[in-house]
Amino acid sequence: MTDRPNPSPRITFGMIVLNGEPFVLYNLRALYPYAHEIIVVEGAAPAAIGIATEDGHSRDGTLDAIKRFMQEEDPADKVTLVTAEDEGYTNGFWPGEKNEQSQAYAKRATGDYLWQIDCDEFYRADHIDIVMDRLRADPSISGASFHQITFWGDTQTTVDGWYLRRGAATYHRLFKWGPGYRYTSHRPPTVTDASGRDVRTDNWVTSRQTREWGVVLFHYSLLFPKQVIEKCDYYGRAEWARRPDALDWADNTFFRLTRPFRVHNVYDYPSWLERFDGDHPGEVKRMMHDIAEKTLRIDTRPMDDVQKLLDSFSYRIIRQFIQWADYPLRPLERTKNRFVRLWRRIAPHEPSNGRKKGEPAP
Repeated sequence: MTDRPNPSPRITFGMIVLNGEPFVLYNLRALYPYAHEIIVVEGAAPAAIGIATEDGHSRDGTLDAIKRFMQEEDPADKVTLVTAEDEGYTNGFWPGEKNEQSQAYAKRATGDYLWQIDCDEFYRADHIDIVMDRLRADPSISGASFHQITFWGDTQTTVDGWYLRRGAATYHRLFKWGPGYRYTSHRPPTVTDASGRDVRTDNWVTSRQTREWGVVLFHYSLLFPKQVIEKCDYYGRAEWARRPDALDWADNTFFRLTRPFRVHNVYDYPSWLERFDGDHPGEVKRMMHDIAEKTLRIDTRPMDDVQKLLDSFSYRIIRQFIQWADYPLRPLERTKNRFVRLWRRIAPHEPSNGRKKGEPAP
């Protein structure tokens, strides 16, 4: 875990984490050689109350793991840990839904670029090298988006679908940074420069361009049962997510695979599973090796049913049809959405209980 010979430009990695085991240590090790600094913001937002300790922290040892890394694997003092208490939130919980957490690492950032990363998001080392080379070659680059590949159940299986193909697979992650810059929004991630202008309006590199460079984001967001249950608990409570059936999806789809074409956790859209035979980031391979050798203990999902499904001729045919159907249906859905918005503007808004608009409840 040594620094690269040419560390410029200086990269501040900003990470929000809650219950980040087993990823967090492997991710810190992966980022460390490229980092000017790594600012880790730990703790729960209000909607994560069901998966946090009473005082708003990780319940799986993540906080201790970060502190141990700082003591044992941070010779250059690159890592800074921030909790809600450090920002004056004495009950340990962060307010809002991630804006405050992202702003906590952003306001401490001193690098030339701010690279946002979740603990289950990884990049291959050669991909980071490509990005660093591009930034050195063109300092006018104001940031970049990346295409993310979502892994499901193991590292040989990915999930794709209409939701991802309609823009959700693009993650805005890398932002120019400097004095007067501000992180203004977590959804979508937005940074403004000293004049208040969104840096994505400048020389922004799109996810299509970074894919042409050969760079993708490896997102292990649906890899382990523990992780899926915790995410679904959070999404089921978070008002912005609007996924009241998230835990039901986890039970019936992730664990029992009863809906093989609703396998992405944004389950309103058709989705499907595919095999992946590419190369993974080095620290992910080490993590999976440690799990296989039982030096790292975490429950994994049995994948026999998935392998049988992917071997099925009928599944492949239906999957191909759903992939094809996405494009001709998009104009129809846009028309429907415009009609719904128009109707909401012009139609009277009558309460469903029969009272007239504005009439008080009895």
